[in-house]
Amino acid sequence: MILADKIIMLRKKNGWSQEELAERLNVTRQSVSKWEGAQSVPELDKILLMGKIFGVTTDYLLKDELEEPDYTPAMEPTPDTRRVTLQEANAYLAQRKKAAPRIAAAVAMYILSPICLLMLAAESEYGATRNISEAVAGGVGMSALLVIVALATALLMTLYSDSKRYEYLEKEVFETEYGVAGMAEEQRNKYGNRYRVLNIIGVCLCILSAATLFIGAAISEEDFFMIAMLCVMMAIAAAGAAVCVFAGVNSAALEKLLQDGDYSPEKKQGRGSIVTKIYWPVVVAVFLVWTFLINVETSWVVWPVAAVLFVAVKAIEKYIRK
Repeated sequence: MILADKIIMLRKKNGWSQEELAERLNVTRQSVSKWEGAQSVPELDKILLMGKIFGVTTDYLLKDELEEPDYTPAMEPTPDTRRVTLQEANAYLAQRKKAAPRIAAAVAMYILSPICLLMLAAESEYGATRNISEAVAGGVGMSALLVIVALATALLMTLYSDSKRYEYLEKEVFETEYGVAGMAEEQRNKYGNRYRVLNIIGVCLCILSAATLFIGAAISEEDFFMIAMLCVMMAIAAAGAAVCVFAGVNSAALEKLLQDGDYSPEKKQGRGSIVTKIYWPVVVAVFLVWTFLINVETSWVVWPVAAVLFVAVKAIEKYIRK
């Protein structure tokens, strides 16, 4: 008896439909249909999971010559395992969909916050009229920067408070009730390509934003004009970052429900990334120190450099873990 026939026999013996088995294995119904039709073979981790769910050995599943099931104790959910209902999953996705543009706006606000200070300082020092004194430019510009940063921080804190009740989706291993995995997989199939395209657009905008400085230098080397072009570059980078964040929040929400990628059970059970938790708070601290204590006109450099270094740091962390 081949594996496909054994899956059909064991599924029917337990009284499950293909969709119910797919829910338990965290796959799509189409995957189960292909396995049972011998059109594809399950991955090893799914075969191991099927052995636990059906209460049979993996030898029985993998060896065609074994006709009679070799039973083992079936896997049952532990009493402490949280179960996510379809209603709760829909509420979570709706909350994330509502929060995504606000988080993106807050990130953009952080990047845009120095623009007012830069333009006022440029007008004070290099402007045609120079009607603004250096003291007024510094005071008004710094006040505007602090107000924007405060508003962005308040917005993020409010959103964090709203999403705190869903923290377990990121930190705990959970089980989903009937229909949850299928709904999340359907959402990912429907919007996955859109989020990937948005992410590519956002990254390209961040990279191409630096081109404004080269274009500006080719047009004019006047200091006021170059500072204006710097502000344009920051605006383009802010738009790119916002697009990336918008796409990332929505796609991460689906990964959390499916316990996939960075939110797989293995990573939740003690193998999560410590770097991710401390890296960006440190970057924000460096940005603020650079802005207020060193040079506000060059502190924008922190963000593109941090983005590039983050990829390298994650690669190093992955290598060390291996």
